[in-house]
Amino acid sequence: GQAGSIYKQSAPLVNPNRKPGEWQSYDIVWTAPAFNPDGSVKTPACVTVFFNGVLVQNHFELKGQTLYIGQPFYKKYESAPIKLQAHGDHSEPLSFRNIWVRELD
Repeated sequence: GQAGSIYKQSAPLVNPNRKPGEWQSYDIVWTAPAFNPDGSVKTPACVTVFFNGVLVQNHFELKGQTLYIGQPFYKKYESAPIKLQAHGDHSEPLSFRNIWVRELD
């Protein structure tokens, strides 16, 4: 339940949080899951995360969706959106900047 974690699946390796009000940065390398024709998982999703320049997730293999309630599971999909969340943080201002998305082959 802290910055840099994979929700309900993996705590970060370290906590490089900056002070409140300072910009935080993430560099994320995401490998989407691959599915067999029958919908079963061929290869699970993996993620590597650098938080403020520090490695906090090292090629972590996800167990499925990051759900609020219940256990993670996979559901076959072709593509999915990227979502930014703030967990109801009411501090002002809450903003995002310099978001880059690049597909890797």
